[in-house]
Amino acid sequence: MTSADSDTPASTTDSAAPAVSEARTVSAPAASDAPAAFPALPAWRSPAAWCVLFLVFIAAVSLDLWSKEWAFRTVASQPVVLNYEQVSGNPSYSLPWHPGVTAIAPDLLDFHLVLNHGAVFGIGQGRGPLFIVFTVLAVCTALWVFGNNTSSRSHLSHVGLALVLAGGIGNMYDRLAVGAVRDFLHLFPHRELPWGLHWPGGSNEWFPWVFNIADSELIAGMLILMLAIHLNERRQARSAAIAAPPTTPA
Repeated sequence: MTSADSDTPASTTDSAAPAVSEARTVSAPAASDAPAAFPALPAWRSPAAWCVLFLVFIAAVSLDLWSKEWAFRTVASQPVVLNYEQVSGNPSYSLPWHPGVTAIAPDLLDFHLVLNHGAVFGIGQGRGPLFIVFTVLAVCTALWVFGNNTSSRSHLSHVGLALVLAGGIGNMYDRLAVGAVRDFLHLFPHRELPWGLHWPGGSNEWFPWVFNIADSELIAGMLILMLAIHLNERRQARSAAIAAPPTTPA
């Protein structure tokens, strides 16, 4: 009896030990196989982020500069050749007269050549050097934001920053190489404001400003950045709501 009683617990213990050991052996790899959450890298350390920024920037700058060359070569009756010495610092420099070329009818978009010695939509005429300095500062700020305030997954922000960079550098190139910014897009030509209204400059057109692709890229880039910020705030608010502990009624 004594030997039988002692053998039974021993065999039970011996059989249970491998089972526990086997269970531990099986369960351990299952825990280690769980995918780990990798935090996003800062954008300046991500080749993919740099590729998005660079490719969008190159495409946008190329489109802007090509469109300006095309417009000043084809819109007027003959190609308009600009001389930096004559154009730079001379807001009174006038282009050869030419009628606007209808791009989208009826009266939605015309091509009309204009030299702009100011900023976007002709603001600040005659302050080209100031805008060059401002553009350099804006480019440095955009690159700093890209490297320090975005992650490798912030692709929407990278597209917006690339468009802002392209728009600023495209117009800065004109100021440095041509002496003024080449504009040629005119929205809603020949459409007048109702009831005798007019803009502070005296024009009564719906949209009296002539602009270019770079101006459009600047505005589009800023809108995309605003959208990216809004989406990021919503994402953070949703994550905070999920992580918050449930409240229990008193």
